[in-house]
Amino acid sequence: MRADRLLSLLLLLQNRGRTTAPELAAELEVSVRTVYRDIDALGASGVPVLADRGPAGGYRLADGYRTRLTGLTDAQAGSLFLAGVPGPAQDLGLGADLAAAQLKLQAALPGRLAGRARQIQERFHLDATAWFRDADPVPHLARIAQAVWDQRVLHAHYRRWRGEVRRELHPLGLVLKGGIWYLVARVGSGAGAGDAAGEDTVRTYRVARFLAVDTAEDGFERPAGFELAAYWQESTDRLDAALRRQTAQLRLSPRGRQLLPMQFGAAGTRALADAGPPDADGWVRISLAVESETIAVGDILRLGTEAEVLGPPALRRALAETVTALAGRYA
Repeated sequence: MRADRLLSLLLLLQNRGRTTAPELAAELEVSVRTVYRDIDALGASGVPVLADRGPAGGYRLADGYRTRLTGLTDAQAGSLFLAGVPGPAQDLGLGADLAAAQLKLQAALPGRLAGRARQIQERFHLDATAWFRDADPVPHLARIAQAVWDQRVLHAHYRRWRGEVRRELHPLGLVLKGGIWYLVARVGSGAGAGDAAGEDTVRTYRVARFLAVDTAEDGFERPAGFELAAYWQESTDRLDAALRRQTAQLRLSPRGRQLLPMQFGAAGTRALADAGPPDADGWVRISLAVESETIAVGDILRLGTEAEVLGPPALRRALAETVTALAGRYA
């Protein structure tokens, strides 16, 4: 176990450069005292680990020192061939690069690990697009991705639901969610007159809604401490909380209980977990977090006759009016 930890420590120093003992301890999930002992062990084995003192200090490897040792296990080698999803890589213009990189990696692996990687490719396939939905057309994705990589300012023409807008964007990262590409970007000083988005605001844009993008010669500085994954998680949590502000009281049949997680995702699963006991007919009562009344009506209708809205009264009336209108249309 310690040998694996020493290898992880060595690779962290090689990939990240100067790193403090507390940062290494947090990454390796050990105490700072253990990090000190492991640093001494690496030095004793001939690895040139240098300690820089002072506020900006930390541990680093001597300039020019690198190890070719990776210590890949069977599972780790195989996982590398699941890391690149072919469809999104093709969208980014990296399809050929991904295939070439995998070939080179497979050629460099020892026979046993190469065989494991081939098995992974034969038996597992990742498809990022949601069911029954065509992927968004994203003609500007490759240019946006290059701007993200190069830290270049984008002059963008974007279509919102309230109309079109032109903005200067500092592209910070791309996210693929449910087969849909999103750009996370900071609004620059070139936002159009009357634009509600102020400078330094970080926002999310659906890539398919860009009507045109031009890459400027100017670069930009990334916000200090910005982490794409952390921003995305916080943003999605905030959006979910903002959208699902209302609670509907429902009765569900046994079949409705099966349908609820498929139609409402995590919100449906949480509602079922807190459901009361079934009645004599197997129906249960739940409290379900829903969006606005209009959206909730459409969502609940997907459950058909397997659900009954008990409250709030306004939602029950809205659903009854919708069903009555449908009955009249098909009478």
